[in-house]
Amino acid sequence: MADKVSDFILQRLGDWGVKRIYGYPGDGINGIMGAMDRADGRFELVRARHEEMLAFMACAHAKFTGQVGVCLATSGPGAIHLLNGLYDAKLDHQPVLAIVGQQARTALGGQYQQEVDLVSLFKDVASDYAQMITVPAQARHIVDRALRIAISGRTVTCIIVPTDVQELDAAPVPPRAHGTVHSGIGYSAPRVVPTDTDLKRAAQVLNEGRKVAILAGAGALAATDEVMEVAELLGAGVAKALLGKAALPDDLPYVTGSIGLLGTKPSWNMMSDCDTLLVIGSRFPYSEFLPKEGQARAVQIDLDPKMLSIRYPMEVNLVGDSATTLRALMPLLQRKSGRAWRRTIEQDVKAWWKLLDERAMADAVPINPQRMFTELSPRLPDRCIIAADSGSAADWYARDIKIRRGMMASLSGGLASMGPGVPYAIAAKFAFPDRVAIALVGDGAMQMNGNAELITIAAYWKQWSDPRLIVMVLNNRDLNQVTWEQRILGDPKYNAAQHVSDFSYAEYAKLQGLKGIFVNSPDQIGPAWDAALAADRPCVIEAITDPDVPPLPPHISLSQAAAFMSSMLKGDSDTAGIIANSAKQVFASIVPHGKKGE
Repeated sequence: MADKVSDFILQRLGDWGVKRIYGYPGDGINGIMGAMDRADGRFELVRARHEEMLAFMACAHAKFTGQVGVCLATSGPGAIHLLNGLYDAKLDHQPVLAIVGQQARTALGGQYQQEVDLVSLFKDVASDYAQMITVPAQARHIVDRALRIAISGRTVTCIIVPTDVQELDAAPVPPRAHGTVHSGIGYSAPRVVPTDTDLKRAAQVLNEGRKVAILAGAGALAATDEVMEVAELLGAGVAKALLGKAALPDDLPYVTGSIGLLGTKPSWNMMSDCDTLLVIGSRFPYSEFLPKEGQARAVQIDLDPKMLSIRYPMEVNLVGDSATTLRALMPLLQRKSGRAWRRTIEQDVKAWWKLLDERAMADAVPINPQRMFTELSPRLPDRCIIAADSGSAADWYARDIKIRRGMMASLSGGLASMGPGVPYAIAAKFAFPDRVAIALVGDGAMQMNGNAELITIAAYWKQWSDPRLIVMVLNNRDLNQVTWEQRILGDPKYNAAQHVSDFSYAEYAKLQGLKGIFVNSPDQIGPAWDAALAADRPCVIEAITDPDVPPLPPHISLSQAAAFMSSMLKGDSDTAGIIANSAKQVFASIVPHGKKGE
């Protein structure tokens, strides 16, 4: 039996199946850290360099395993530091539990050191459940409810534990009295499937369509076979939202790749020309990349009814699990005999991959960043796990990386935060120590978070059965994505805001006992990837890349093109390089009504 409340909290977490906690110590959480020590190895404690990284790791743990991620931090500043990573989990609908310390109950309300109103602080990010344990008898039901709500709602919950409560005697069984709560452990997800009537309505819409487009998101990650079979029946093409990149392999000829600002021209063309849209498990936010309103009849499948029909006016809304719903829908679908629409999509996709290869091989000074990704794709190990960071690295990841069946991949989707690439990869290694993890990051994100987390990698890598964790850094000395966004708005690059100080990432990795590879010419790219993948330890590849290679959106309007030209005329500091690279890559894409595949 647990002696203290802190021991009981951990015991209860273990009863729920929690085995790993991402935590950072502090006096506000010392009671639970002491209990962790007394747990005699029942839990694995992973300590990052910063609490924000703990929350990113817990989010990645949830994304890659499907289980709840748990992070632990002290009161005041430690709790505050968790917020960004927790919002990453909230916006990407991942089950994460945050446990944070608080000052002693007797001090609350007295403006005590590190006293923060944590219930108010967490009431947005953990809006479904944020509670403070004030007496031992609460501990059982608060832990149970926090976990059950996080798992069932795929959301963030928070438990706040004052320091004095952590040290009180445990009360595993609350007294059988009025005003007490008696809870239990366990949760099994229900089988959620739409009604037969709604399935028939959806099938009618899809059967009557001649040009069907499918958009697959994170909710389709566990429905790969079902999405493929429905796409074959309907003769449809499939675009993928960023969080759904691993839902279907990119070697399928009808998979058009990513959609949106970081998307592909085939996805743009398909959405522009379709007459029917099927959205599966996606909350993709940018309506301008979907069919024009009234152009297409539409069906959406989502487990969360709150997310239905908010991006496009759906004719039929199906509440259900993606795989289960698609299996129920398939017997009602008629195989389309005409395949002209599918052939058009496949021709478009084939031409697009050829164009991407040509763009990647175009000269740049000194390295075209696209080529780093293009040369990685055929070298990706089976079952590898890829984590991309926000910024231009996400553009090249979205378009140029070809995912194969069995791989996993993710990034910060809804929040689009800088900095999760390296902690995501670390969490992947703890969850799957036998699989290769690859983080694709920019120099801004590496300086923000990644450099510090190389220390974390150095501290733990020897316990992984396969030591390979590769961090590829695009060193272009520029916050590149924002720079290009400024130019599209008509403003030249603002050097004071956009410049990133140079740093020797590869040499710093070597200081940590890791492998470091420096790449500053195109002929070094392939050998660098080969050496990193053959290494006996984690590796940092530092690539000196050209910031003036444009991460082109799939469609550029005339107004955007005009604003871009205006930014050049205003004296952008990189005009010469931009013009040189534009001659190779840009102009074909900004000419309206260009050929499909351009």
